[in-house]
Amino acid sequence: MTAGVVIIGAGQAGANAAMALRRQGHAGPIVLVGDEAHAPYERPPLSKEALLQPDQAKLALYTPEQFAEQRIALKLGVRATAIDSQASTVTLANGEVLVYDKLLLAIGAQPRRLPMLDALGDRAHALRTVEDAQRIKAQAQVGKRAILVGAGVIGLELASSLTDLGLQVDVVDPARRAMLRNAPELIGRFLQDTHEARDVRFHFGTGVRAAERSGDQVSLTLENGTQLQGDLLVYGIGVSVDDTLAKAAGLRTEQGAIVVDEHCRTSQPHIYAAGDAVLQIDADGQRRRIESWENANLQATAAVCGMLGQSLLAYPVPWFWTDQCGYNVQFAGDMAAPQWLLRGEPGRAPFVAFGLDDGAIVGAVTVNAGKDMRPAKELIARRARVDQATLCDPGIALRQLAKAS
Repeated sequence: MTAGVVIIGAGQAGANAAMALRRQGHAGPIVLVGDEAHAPYERPPLSKEALLQPDQAKLALYTPEQFAEQRIALKLGVRATAIDSQASTVTLANGEVLVYDKLLLAIGAQPRRLPMLDALGDRAHALRTVEDAQRIKAQAQVGKRAILVGAGVIGLELASSLTDLGLQVDVVDPARRAMLRNAPELIGRFLQDTHEARDVRFHFGTGVRAAERSGDQVSLTLENGTQLQGDLLVYGIGVSVDDTLAKAAGLRTEQGAIVVDEHCRTSQPHIYAAGDAVLQIDADGQRRRIESWENANLQATAAVCGMLGQSLLAYPVPWFWTDQCGYNVQFAGDMAAPQWLLRGEPGRAPFVAFGLDDGAIVGAVTVNAGKDMRPAKELIARRARVDQATLCDPGIALRQLAKAS
């Protein structure tokens, strides 16, 4: 085939990079390779709409007609098995060899596996694909019991959805509270209280000692001796990256992640990487490893700018969101800020929490207050210093504070 841009990974980053190349004027061939049989789709709805309203869930990133109109060739249901960076070729599992001028690795990440739980068979699940969501949905029947291992974003979103479907839910996590890695304590406690009010039972500070299955029932013995029974189990304990292709191509990796610069260039000329599989190290040495919907989009854009020799806009304040129990919760900036202030009433939405570091605003969380996120991000970007009483006063519009600071 004629050399062009080859993209390995037909997820959020890969599909958006392909479309961005066309928008930015690239006229040459574009081939998008994906190991799933599905055309590129959104993953965030898998723990929400795909379970609650599967017939109405809108997952597709683009229609087949849009890919055809943009002359983007899709090779789906086939894995890339080798990259020859000297010959600029990619070999697929079906034996086909693709020649590239530029290559983008958007291979994503996979759920970290727990063999003890995988041994439970088809009553134990990790959630990453459409098929995973379909299997969970099929077993999520009213009155059944679900055990969730992991109280991060995925675990809590699943707790919300499964409770809505009429299941009894237990959540297990060795951490001391919900969303310990990516939310300040007041938000983690708020979400935990919200779930507990819906009869979700949390088991913190303990892991799983043993797992057994009898018929369609699973049972866990926790390290603290607690026994849990369930009809299905879902676990989400982080992700891992298969860096086999990257290493074989001679790319620099660290702890399984592909190392790239601010333009998402790898250590090999003409090879780029974006999304969950990436560790980004900027020119000033700042290290960024973010597994989020927004970051996949931003890095796709950065990679396209690098490929086309275009200037790169500064990265915005990191942002992500979750929907749980009727609450939309958005996060921006540093969730490890040493001081947090509340704008609004504790536990009563809408409200906003601000994270401060030595008086400067470095983080924010909005709860059913999405309109406040843009000015909050502006304050974070400038590390603004605002009188604390003023910052916490809901009667003063954040847009006004963002303009004044």
